Amino acid sequence: MTVTIGLVGAGRRAAHVHAPTLAGSPDVSFTGVWAPTPGPVRELADRHHVRSFDRFADLLDHCDAVAFAVPPPVQAELATVAAQRGKSVFLERPMAGDIAGAEQLAEAVQRGKVVSQIGLVWRYSTDVRRFLSTEVGRVKPDGGAGRLISGSHRPGGSVSAWRVERGVLRDQGVDLLDLLEAILGPIVGVRAHGDRGGWVGLMLDHQVGRFSEASMSATAAPETFRADIEIFGPGGGAALDCTRASGPHTYRTMYQEFADAIRNGGAPVLDVRHGLHLQRLIESADTEVLLGT
Repeated sequence: MTVTIGLVGAGRRAAHVHAPTLAGSPDVSFTGVWAPTPGPVRELADRHHVRSFDRFADLLDHCDAVAFAVPPPVQAELATVAAQRGKSVFLERPMAGDIAGAEQLAEAVQRGKVVSQIGLVWRYSTDVRRFLSTEVGRVKPDGGAGRLISGSHRPGGSVSAWRVERGVLRDQGVDLLDLLEAILGPIVGVRAHGDRGGWVGLMLDHQVGRFSEASMSATAAPETFRADIEIFGPGGGAALDCTRASGPHTYRTMYQEFADAIRNGGAPVLDVRHGLHLQRLIESADTEVLLGT
C-alpha cells in the first residue's frame, strides 16, 4: 500500500524539509500542496511535479494523510479538521499555539482513530537513537544538562517573524525537553526563569528521582550553534551533540515511520498525546518566565 500525503504550507520549512523529503521518499506518494497564503504554492508544487490545490478541502479529498508546515495555531486548527475527516496527520512541533488548541487536536485524533506523529527531528537521528540505546544504560544517569544556543532569532535572521515573537522556549525548547525526558524519564516538574526574548533557564524534575537543567537562547552571535546534552551517573558520563542530528536521512526516517504506522495501524510513540504533554510543559515554563516567578 502506497500512502498518499498532501502538504500544508509553502514557507521555508515546507520548501526545504517537507516537500523534498516527500518527493524523494519511496514509502509515500506526494499528492500536492496547499497553503493558507497561496502565493508560493504553485512554485513549490511545480518544483516537485505535484498538484497545487486551491482549497484545503480539495487536498483532503486526494490524500490519506497530511503533513503540516505552518505556524502552530494554524496547524492545530487545520489538523483538527483533517483528523475529523479521517486523515492521519504529521505535525510540526510544538503541535499547537496553546494548550486548548493542543487538547482539541488530540481529541480529534483520538475520535478519528487516525495516526498522528510529531516531527521531533532529533528523535529520528541514528546518533541520538544509538545514545539512547547504549550510553544511557551504561551511565545510569542521576541527572544531566542540555543546551540549545544559536543566533537564529537575531534581527535580520532567516526565521519567520512568528517564531521570534514566540521566543526560543516556545519555538525550539520542545526538542530539548523531549530529549532530556527520553534520557532521564518523564518530566513532572518545571521551574523557569530568564528573558523570553533572550536567555531562558529551566530546572526539571524527572519522575524517577532524577534532575536536569536546560539552557536556551536564540539571540547569541550569528555563527553560534550549540545543541548538546551531558549526563552523569554511577557508570560515568556521556555527551550527545545534536548539531548534526537533523538532515535528509533523519527526515526520510521520520516519514518512513509515519507511512509504516499508517499501513500497519500502529501508534507512534511521538504522537499527539506526547505532543500535548510537551505543550503543557512548555506553556507552564513560559508562564513562569513571563511572570518572573
